[in-house]
Amino acid sequence: MYEEFAAVYDTLMDDFDYTAWADYYLRLLAAAGCQPRTAFECGCGTGSMSIPFARAGLKLTASDLSEDMLRVAQQKARKNGVSIPFVRMDMRALELPRPVDAIFACCDAVNYLVDEAAIMAFFRAAHRFLKTDGVLAFDISSEEKLLAMGGAFYGEDRDGVTYLWQNSLEEKSRLITMDLTFFVETESGLYRRFDERHVQRAHAQDEIVRWLEAAGFGDIRAYGDRTLRPPAPGDERLHFTARHE
Repeated sequence: MYEEFAAVYDTLMDDFDYTAWADYYLRLLAAAGCQPRTAFECGCGTGSMSIPFARAGLKLTASDLSEDMLRVAQQKARKNGVSIPFVRMDMRALELPRPVDAIFACCDAVNYLVDEAAIMAFFRAAHRFLKTDGVLAFDISSEEKLLAMGGAFYGEDRDGVTYLWQNSLEEKSRLITMDLTFFVETESGLYRRFDERHVQRAHAQDEIVRWLEAAGFGDIRAYGDRTLRPPAPGDERLHFTARHE
């Protein structure tokens, strides 16, 4: 997953303001009473959030399962003049040398944890490696958004890359499978095809809160799509903060 996708990921996400999103996360932490100095990022991808976090003064370590994503992230960090340790790590089995002030899991990382056991493993690991009063902050694509995407088909043709995206939904488990086919232009002018399959789960807000409580977190707060208000119908993304107590 995400292996060959790493080469085209930033091209397809070039309309997203990651700096503004990182600033929003720092405002969420401030609202939770956390002014972090040290932080750990799970599912960092190509480092698009890692770089603004580091520029904001965080002593950050960032992780991902994909070596290809991490390779791109390292190159981007060097190009942008920031020093970030990138490590390959499964967010369900975090191993940090010492507790940190904040742990992030942005851009749907928690949606990729598709059952309670996986989510509880992550939440418990995050709780273990947060300082007292440290905060876990993450987002999910909302249940409403993902359930509406079942069976949908998308496609886009850009200079140098074209993709086709077909979704399928298993209603009982609330698992959505995303089958993507990419055609990427090579130096010879020919196009190379590769395929990706991604599976996410449509988590409900009350489930997330219940699991966080079971992992030992308190002061759990949920917000609507990049806002400081509670979630509302129509929000495609929900954000959560939870304090280590």
